[in-house]
Amino acid sequence: MVKKLKVVHMERCIGCLSCMITCSREVHDCFSTSKSAILVKTQGGEEGNFVVVKCRACSDPPCAEVCPEDALKPREGGGVVLIAEKCNGCGQCVDGCIVGAITMDEESAKPIICIHCGHCVKFCPHGVLGLEETKVY
Repeated sequence: MVKKLKVVHMERCIGCLSCMITCSREVHDCFSTSKSAILVKTQGGEEGNFVVVKCRACSDPPCAEVCPEDALKPREGGGVVLIAEKCNGCGQCVDGCIVGAITMDEESAKPIICIHCGHCVKFCPHGVLGLEETKVY
């Protein structure tokens, strides 16, 4: 069984960014929302709702298909694993992601990829996020 990050109650999101701060702190060892693999955006400005953009854990990830260096390997159960030493920083994976869940780390020139660890789930105060166990075939 592997785990996948899910948005389970989008209507509860208040845009506090706790998930983004937690990801940057726990996974990327910094304190910056720009280094988060989960993104919280607003739809319609201050009056609109929030939307969480996160890796959908595609079973046939298009981001990996477009990588010219084979630096993104499909992850068991969906999504990808970054092999940083193979990455040339071209950013084609950003364009290849169908949901816009990949961003580039300007400092390292490497993509920021969700690893479905669940740290963001633990720190979301309103239960917006969840981890789903998935069978691997």
